[in-house]
Amino acid sequence: MSAEPRSTLPPVRLPSDAELARDALVAPLFARAVRLARWAGPDTRVDVGGELVADQLVGAVAELGLDERDEDSPVHASQAWRVAVDTGLVDVTEPEEDTGDGAEGEEPEYGTATPGEDLALVAGGAPGDVLDLWLAALDTVLADAAVPDLDDLVDALDAGGEIDFDRLDWNPQREADFLDGVLANLYLLTVAEGGPGDGPVPLPVLAASMIVPDDMGDPSDAVLEQVSDAMMRLDDQFRQLEPIGLVEYQPVDEELMAEADDEEFAAGDRTLAAEDEDVSRYGMVRLTPLGLYGVRARMLEAGVEAPAIGELADKGADTLLDAVSSYPERAAQAEIEQWLVGREPAAAVSELLAAARGDDEGAPLRRLRCQQALAPAGREAEPAVRAVLDDPELGGLARVWLAEHGVSDVPPPDGAMVFWLTVDTLAAQLTSDAETEELPLLMRGLTENHAGFFEEVWRVEHPATAYVLEAMGRLHPDRKASKEARKAAFKARSRQP
Repeated sequence: MSAEPRSTLPPVRLPSDAELARDALVAPLFARAVRLARWAGPDTRVDVGGELVADQLVGAVAELGLDERDEDSPVHASQAWRVAVDTGLVDVTEPEEDTGDGAEGEEPEYGTATPGEDLALVAGGAPGDVLDLWLAALDTVLADAAVPDLDDLVDALDAGGEIDFDRLDWNPQREADFLDGVLANLYLLTVAEGGPGDGPVPLPVLAASMIVPDDMGDPSDAVLEQVSDAMMRLDDQFRQLEPIGLVEYQPVDEELMAEADDEEFAAGDRTLAAEDEDVSRYGMVRLTPLGLYGVRARMLEAGVEAPAIGELADKGADTLLDAVSSYPERAAQAEIEQWLVGREPAAAVSELLAAARGDDEGAPLRRLRCQQALAPAGREAEPAVRAVLDDPELGGLARVWLAEHGVSDVPPPDGAMVFWLTVDTLAAQLTSDAETEELPLLMRGLTENHAGFFEEVWRVEHPATAYVLEAMGRLHPDRKASKEARKAAFKARSRQP
């Protein structure tokens, strides 16, 4: 499973394993599989492949309390049985393959089914055991969802009754990869800073994320038709994925489904731009907390970095600051708060300050995150902060913290420390904020409030001095100051060995 376009994803906040396990147990399809596993016994007969024979399927429908008059009920029961078998909730012994040598009218051979050993984990296992069973069930459902619907399979039968895969235009691996990519994009949209969060994603947006290149302007009619085709395919797949608890899905409006073959629907994505268009008619989907867990588990298995809030709680401060340096600000704050829980405040502050030192490229952002981590600390942290007042890398940070906490006898910083802290802060923000609109305003304020700013700052002994000045030359809103910044950057570069 891949997650494009990023190889490292923003961290996700997940409920506890116990909460997720409870969600798994009440997911309709998984609950049905468990119920059928408990129902299976010595008289349960299965055919080749472990499928229930016809009269047993009728019994499964009744056991699940499904409407016997509904033509979909046997399909739901059969899928629940397949999940039970694939997850090990049921053990089957298949019949011996029929050789055709049996006497006419002889009763056919059937296999048997009994509750599997893993069924005991549902009631007596740890939450992680239940989640492992649910993940196995998810694999089965995803595999089923990647298969074309029955009508397409019937249309693709050749004269001999075999499926003509070329005519069907179905590549199993391609379909599985497409669905994995869709789920990865939905995951990224959910966890990204500024994304929908817990809110649903319109199906056209999700389909377009797989079809429309990022650098494309107005999509062509051919591309829009591909998006519409993908929407129809995803509509069917999300209907199948909802019962396992992966997603909450509002299907495409039935009236739009009826128009699926019309040119008007093929241009449906363009109509979304109309102000009076109800986007929800085109389908809305969101990953449930259990779904986030499931997609993340699959990505981790594929080697994708998909962090979760709280997984650094038992790590050292150096690991914490390195990791949260690449997190969005709110996610970094959440991870820091989890890390601080249960730690003695003064010792935690000392460890954070020690981890913030360094002259490598990532050090300014580590110090910015350290300052963020120190913000909630109370006066009990004052001795640890005072201990670094004379530290050339941490002294400015320490003074800021002490001043913010109302400490009155803080020695004022000298000019060199002020300019060093300015460069360090700008370097951190250039990295973390990716040159946001606020940065030029900050730069304007610095130069307006410090006469001769550029004449002083190029002399600062900081590894990022030239880099910061070059950024100021590019971003500063005042043309004269921008020119002075470029000159100062040249001087700073000239001082480097």
